[in-house]
Amino acid sequence: MTKFTKNKRQKDIIITIKRLGINGEGIGYYKKKIIFIPGALPGEVVVAKITNEHPHYLEGELVRIKEKSPDRVPFPKGVNQETGGLELANLAYNKQLEFKQHLILDALRKYHPRNYQKIKVKKTLAAPAELYYRNKAQYQIELFKGKTRLGLYAPNSHRLIDLPEMPTQSLQTQKTERAIKHLIDKAHLHIANYRKHLDGIKTVVVRESKATQEIQVTLITIGKNIPGLKKLAQDIMQLPHVVSVFQNETQWQNAQVWGNKTIKLTGKSHIMEEILEKKFKLSPRAFFQLNPAQTTNLYSEALKLLDLTPDQTLIDAYSGVGTLGILASDRVRQVIGIESIPEAVDDAQENCRLNHVQNAQYIQGTVEKVLPDLKKQGVPIDALIVDPPRTGLNKQLIKTLLEVKPKTFVYISCNPSTLAKDLVLLSEAYDVRLIKPVDMMPQTPRWEGVTKLVLRK
Repeated sequence: MTKFTKNKRQKDIIITIKRLGINGEGIGYYKKKIIFIPGALPGEVVVAKITNEHPHYLEGELVRIKEKSPDRVPFPKGVNQETGGLELANLAYNKQLEFKQHLILDALRKYHPRNYQKIKVKKTLAAPAELYYRNKAQYQIELFKGKTRLGLYAPNSHRLIDLPEMPTQSLQTQKTERAIKHLIDKAHLHIANYRKHLDGIKTVVVRESKATQEIQVTLITIGKNIPGLKKLAQDIMQLPHVVSVFQNETQWQNAQVWGNKTIKLTGKSHIMEEILEKKFKLSPRAFFQLNPAQTTNLYSEALKLLDLTPDQTLIDAYSGVGTLGILASDRVRQVIGIESIPEAVDDAQENCRLNHVQNAQYIQGTVEKVLPDLKKQGVPIDALIVDPPRTGLNKQLIKTLLEVKPKTFVYISCNPSTLAKDLVLLSEAYDVRLIKPVDMMPQTPRWEGVTKLVLRK
């Protein structure tokens, strides 16, 4: 790879943008080589600079727009355009929805599962709100030249962008983040420094319940004993709607944001969220969708496509805190959830008690191991719902599914490429009836979709 610096001046080039890439960047061609230009839209003629040269593609930087797309809208005011999570903010919302429908169509054409041309891909379900929808803010903090920055890293870098405002984040989480920054500055607390490997606060996580307006704060730290941390927690508890403060401890060598050890500094152990009139307790590390209003629509769509009947057994794979299984519990004879993380299984069982659900049980283990055991025990596997991580279903699990053969199942995916790849193998035994994209993350290229599969007779 050749990387061009500011000192090595590149000449301006003129590019016509043909389409958007999977990460929301404009795609054009220069000297028969594909070039990716963030911020450019299809149909535009732009002036760009080449920033990186790879053997098979180029990376470019938008300099100015010569011919503007009619679908371009103003970027949110007061926000640095380099901020991640706003890759589509320049594109009209109806075109964002079209883009997300095309993402899965392109993935199907690339991997061509059985009868892929006949798979019905419906229009993308629009989000109830295009802005201020995220109920969880996870901001990094650092001390830079004597000033505290709190925000997000620029894509593919360790350069932190201070974020006084983030248009996709709920207003209350933003207010709480800025108030915590002020308290940290006022108390002169230690802030982690990755360059010098100094202990201190590394990340400030604020999660808001849309149902109760309760706010749960987690301070992720490098090192356990941070002077003044408990006093800071007490001060944070005085902020509007805050009901608990936790500390999560991690290390520099951990590539993930969160560490394995979380302790409560003060307040409640959980906050409560509601989906479709069911209640869910959320501990700091519990997974829950970031857009509660659209989550209701996503799960409603999934349950509708399952076509459940009162005599069925539903297997909820990757069950997490039990959300989908509990929502389906009053439609089936029994629910069996499978989850590999022990804490999530505990949360799911607690959520069953909270909602007076008596026909659901949760098993700790991997789906590929537990599912054949259930089959051997004579458990009828009538319906299955899977909601895996971005990596999709591993091949062993797909092999297990093809052996166990649930009659119908629904696959909730957050990655069109891995979904299309998985459908290549699954379509050996299943017909893919339809795919419904659901826009969980407006202004971003992030994709979510619900797929209905039916066992072929």
